[in-house]
Amino acid sequence: MLPLRLHEVVFAAGGRRIIDSVTLDIHPGLRCMIVGPNGAGKSVLLRLCHGLLHPTSGTIRWHAHEVDGAPRRQAMVFQRPVMLRRSAIANVVYALRVARVPRDTRVERAREALRKVGLDALASSPARVLSGGEQQRLALARAWALKPRVLFLDEPSASLDPGATHEIEKVINAMHESGTKIVMVTHNLGQARRLGDEILFLHQGHLVERAPVARFFRHPQSPEAAQFLEGELPW
Repeated sequence: MLPLRLHEVVFAAGGRRIIDSVTLDIHPGLRCMIVGPNGAGKSVLLRLCHGLLHPTSGTIRWHAHEVDGAPRRQAMVFQRPVMLRRSAIANVVYALRVARVPRDTRVERAREALRKVGLDALASSPARVLSGGEQQRLALARAWALKPRVLFLDEPSASLDPGATHEIEKVINAMHESGTKIVMVTHNLGQARRLGDEILFLHQGHLVERAPVARFFRHPQSPEAAQFLEGELPW
């Protein structure tokens, strides 16, 4: 399925280029952290990659296309996941049904996904009464149950306390270790250091810098990245 190739991608809205001429290859393996100041286009870039938005111009191509009727090979988890009015396990089963996973395997796969994120004891609990951190882990379970090759994450712990954030990061690392490619937007630079292998730095819709995590934080190559790390650009 990978690499995912973006070539001269532009996304414009309201007379403004939110993403401006981005060319980028996303390969298997390395965990990609997308960082940048407010308004840089981070979440829009993620949605373009996932196919929720279509570019105004340019191309976005997977190495191998998904097959109609086959289970999806990519998934996305948002900052504020939508919980259905049903139990935790029913939320995961529903995602599997939408993905056309065979009926006789759905409950078993849902239970396994809940176990992996530490929610097996809450399988029968209404999803909407779970804490914020538990709901986010449930969203990750819905994604993991699909066995995606690629997982896009849009600030999955932005509104969580340190303890809940730690639990989310444990799940993300486990998904990476299971072979899922992680592409994640985060405003938390400490989190980018902990979870990332490489940094994609966006500024005003441009991909300004791409570098291994250690090099980016120690020796940013662009003035914009240096200003961002010094806190001189708006978050």
